[in-house]
Amino acid sequence: MPSTLIPELLARPDFQRAVEWRRRPFAAGEVIVQEGQHDRSLYLIEEGSADVVCDVWLEDDRHIRPGIWVLGPGDLFGELVLFDQRPRAASVVARTPGRVVAIDAESLQAFLDGHPELGYRVLKELFVLLTERLRRANQRLESVFAWGLRAHGIDRHI
Repeated sequence: MPSTLIPELLARPDFQRAVEWRRRPFAAGEVIVQEGQHDRSLYLIEEGSADVVCDVWLEDDRHIRPGIWVLGPGDLFGELVLFDQRPRAASVVARTPGRVVAIDAESLQAFLDGHPELGYRVLKELFVLLTERLRRANQRLESVFAWGLRAHGIDRHI
């Protein structure tokens, strides 16, 4: 779901570029955000596309890096930084060349506190985004769980 309010926010003269936010190009294959990193930015993809991936560790120190989500122009990522200060839960890797806008979370929070009507609208948009992502994650988890039951023959006993 592309953001409608973040581009509106970036166009405001009282939300200063180079202070509260900056544009950053990325190359295909570049890691934009690394899982476990303590980055304090929210990102908006302006151009290009990227994959949200996470490391899944298997026995014998082997791991796979499945794709969780595909992001494109107008999509936000890293929004959890507005709600907690934990490390990144996933990595974002560029599929194509493009550009992101990195928005400093603390500056954004202070700005939205000072503009509560806009703050409410932005938080409402983020809530809708997070709800949609949670629903999709639940659907994927259900599919993986069902596959595991079938793969091990357990579904015959239920």
